[in-house]
Order: sequence, then C-alpha cells, then structure tokens
Amino acid sequence: MSDLENKKNPVVITIARDFGAEGHEIGRMLADELGIPLYDNELLVRASLRAGESLDKMAVYDERLAVENMAFLPDRYDARSYSDKLFQKMSQVILDLGETESCIIEGRLSDYLLRNNPNHIAVLVTAPFEDRVEIVRKKRGLNKKKGAKLVKQQQKAREAFYKRYSAGKWKMTSGKDIVVNRAKLGREGCKDVIAAAYRYKLAQLEG
Repeated sequence: MSDLENKKNPVVITIARDFGAEGHEIGRMLADELGIPLYDNELLVRASLRAGESLDKMAVYDERLAVENMAFLPDRYDARSYSDKLFQKMSQVILDLGETESCIIEGRLSDYLLRNNPNHIAVLVTAPFEDRVEIVRKKRGLNKKKGAKLVKQQQKAREAFYKRYSAGKWKMTSGKDIVVNRAKLGREGCKDVIAAAYRYKLAQLEG
C-alpha cells in the first residue's frame, strides 16, 4: 500500500502483551511484514517532547509505576504526577496516530484509547504461564523460581496499569478482536494471523 493510501484509510493494530509472550518481538516482525511503523518506545519520545521533559526522566514512570500502589504513598506524589502527565501526553499521541496513519501500537492502554476507532484491530498476545516463565528464564539467564517471580511481578504491573488508567473499566483481555497463543503458534504463526486480519480490513476499506 502506498503512503497516500496508508494515510487515507489508516488501519491501526494495538498489541497488548502478557509478559513473556514475546509480544514486542511479534510486533517487530509484523511491522517488517506489513511495511508499517511500530510505536513502542517511540511513544515515549513523542510524549516527552510534548510534555517538555527529558526522555530519561519521563521513561522512569511508565507501565511499571502503577504496581507500586502509590495512592497510599504520599512521599511518591511527584512520581504519581509524572506518571499521570506522561499518560495524558501519550494518550493524545495514540489518538492522533489512530487518525493519521496505519501503524502498530504496543501497550500503553492503546486498545482502550482506540476502542471507538472503527479501523482498529485489538490484539492480545498471550501464552500459558509456564511457557512465559520458560521464555523469560532463557532470555535472562534465570532459574525457574526467579523467572516465575519476574513474570508475576511484571504481569501484575501491566494489569494494574490498565486498571488505574481506565478507572477499572478495562482489562488486558477486554475488547480484543484477536487473541494469539505464542506457545501454540510460535512468533511466526502469531505474526501471520495478525497480518491476515490487517490485510482483510484494508481490503474492506479499499473495496
């Protein structure tokens, strides 16, 4: 698809990722396959520029922040403020992207923010807990116990992020058009399933 068509009929894929299911890796493969941009850390850059903060300062307060339950920690007020500010800026970036170009957006509650966009495909990349532990363990050189602890912690952080910034209205599993199991399909299979849905949606819009 040409750049002009890409902007005329933008189709946006959002990818929610259970920790350890390799959603980011699948997103990168998908971007290469479809020839459209993947926005992950790039969102931090755009949002931090809008907020007038340095990237390093803003990046500290991302999806992991909510797991600390800072509402009960008065001494972390500044952290809460930066987290809220970052999310507000990121939200506008995500909404703008959804209106202007075909792309892939990972995490950051993008599936919730774009839930009313008719050209949005919401994806969840998942895998059974034990499979995710094994993936993380091998990548990071951890034993099984430490791998399981890390997966639980990071998964809890992502789920808490959803709960906090959707005011409890949305979960990682909510509103998904496609759920792919990385353990069954592998990265390549997951990529192919999502790519097929994207191409079908494009054909609908162009027809």
